[in-house]
Amino acid sequence: MTDERPVASPCVSICALDEQDICTGCQRTVDEISRWGRMDNTQRRAVLKLCHERAVAAGLILGSV
Repeated sequence: MTDERPVASPCVSICALDEQDICTGCQRTVDEISRWGRMDNTQRRAVLKLCHERAVAAGLILGSV
């Protein structure tokens, strides 16, 4: 077992939900936000990947070239 540090929350303190109940700041769903504290690092990394994909799809950031 490693002493890996917990993956940090992507929260940017812009807490507002869009019409799909996705935070406009961090791109997490309400469920992902509420479960974050109980997730292990593998689950957190999976959520961060989804957040990135949502941000790209919304045109908030550019995707990989």
